[in-house]
Amino acid sequence: MLIGCFLLATSQAIAREPAIFLVANPDVTINLLNRDTVRAIFAMRQRTWPNGQAARVFVLDSNNPIHARFTKEHLSVYPHQLQLAWDRMVFSGTGQAPDRVSSQLEMRDRIANTPGALGYLEREYLDDSIQIISMD
Repeated sequence: MLIGCFLLATSQAIAREPAIFLVANPDVTINLLNRDTVRAIFAMRQRTWPNGQAARVFVLDSNNPIHARFTKEHLSVYPHQLQLAWDRMVFSGTGQAPDRVSSQLEMRDRIANTPGALGYLEREYLDDSIQIISMD
């Protein structure tokens, strides 16, 4: 009984957290991506959108709770796994890490002003300068 109450309380607390949306620069013509493609783009294994347009990825610091929630909920990976993949590519010279931003406001501004940009934001940071990308 006690475990059931704990699980219910935990799921209710999670449900109260604001949703995180996948967002892109308005010039991106793709508006739906599958999880594997999003994971490949954020892991920096895929450097273009499915239509061939160059993708520019923006992320918050790996210790940021929004980043952690995004990677777990949308990419189904832990932040340290993503960081390890980026570090491997940078160290081996086969790729680069995504651009880091210090806040969701900076993320929105950089995405809005960078062609092909992709990132994530909570609902309160959404505006007409960016677009939401749906995931299936």
